[in-house]
Amino acid sequence: MKILHITPSLNPAMGGVAEAVKSFISISEQKSVSNEVVTLDPPGVDYLKSNITPFHSLGPSYGFLNHTKQLIPWLTENITRFDAVIINGLWGFHSYAVWKAVHKLKKRGSENKLPSIFVMPHGMLDPYFQRAKERRFKALRNILYWAIVERDVINDADGLLFTTETELLLARETFKSYKPKKEYNVGYGINNPPEYNQDMKLAFNQSCEGLGNQPYLLFLGRIDLKKGVDLLIKTYLKLLEAAKVTNTQLPKLVVAGPGLDTNFAEKIWLEVKKYPELKNEIYFPGMLSGGSKWGAFYGCEAFVLPSHQENFGIAVVEAMACGKPVLISNQVNIWHEISNGGAGIVEDDNLIGTENMLKQWLSLTTDEKLKMGERATESFKKHFMLDKAVSNMITVIQDTINERLSKLSS
Repeated sequence: MKILHITPSLNPAMGGVAEAVKSFISISEQKSVSNEVVTLDPPGVDYLKSNITPFHSLGPSYGFLNHTKQLIPWLTENITRFDAVIINGLWGFHSYAVWKAVHKLKKRGSENKLPSIFVMPHGMLDPYFQRAKERRFKALRNILYWAIVERDVINDADGLLFTTETELLLARETFKSYKPKKEYNVGYGINNPPEYNQDMKLAFNQSCEGLGNQPYLLFLGRIDLKKGVDLLIKTYLKLLEAAKVTNTQLPKLVVAGPGLDTNFAEKIWLEVKKYPELKNEIYFPGMLSGGSKWGAFYGCEAFVLPSHQENFGIAVVEAMACGKPVLISNQVNIWHEISNGGAGIVEDDNLIGTENMLKQWLSLTTDEKLKMGERATESFKKHFMLDKAVSNMITVIQDTINERLSKLSS
């Protein structure tokens, strides 16, 4: 089976979608699946140089839709080489381009040669994105794009691939004309993390100067309003003030990830700068990768994510795989598994919930924290091993291909 993955970017700074594509490929190729990737990244960028899978960088792309004139001609010429196409993510030119190329070939009488088309929304059909006050302009843009393009992309596809049952159910709430042919919860996860070694600790310490061997809580993700970073900072400040009164010591807070150059991050910086004493309490090392990222996970007391919307939460699962408890909001779509498995603490995505979450963690004994970390590892192995999700995905794709071929031959 040969699969073509369409994605706007493989830039690791873009987060989940790029990671999902690379992770699927790494395991599926061990299962005799051949993959190619079309990305709208410009040729020659550093993060593509280490990619061993055949890829085609057709960028640069332009505008908020990431338009590139090369994509439709390339797809029209090459798409029939594949058994299946997976469109990763929505709200961009890349999804329309696949739909347009398919319809062009149908008009030419090439329907029998076409691959099965799948869409993997990666949470982009979540109603949060249409309801959040700070996204009013983007929500209006999505309504327009849905009516003109994305509705047909979704409803004409052979199937939609979701990472959780919650994501699947939420997608049904967003647009009334949402009528996909098939919906599949294939699951998701990660590979086993690399085993801990001292080089990881050294790499992290170099990235986070001044922290040393002090205990810390870890946030790792894009510095963005959606992630609840403002809730975390405000809550930590409040608890720090209370700790001074009682003369107790809080673990430090490490807020790692890309996005420090945004307007939102600037507001966070201004808030923190009001308190000079926080210089040695909160650390902003920027984006971490490789050994420094794994060193951050293995070295933390717990992982914290009070997000307002999280389709899956790769970083949450990475922390669990490293044996770390996770303190998350109930807007992270895998919170049921975490709560049921006793792998962390789950609260509402507001100031009260974030404060309750951190207070509960701080009230635990050392033994209780260690046991919660053990349960996190167990929950990871039970629910979030990527091999199982990839097998599910391959089965869904192969069954759909077989069903389609059977109808064409009858």
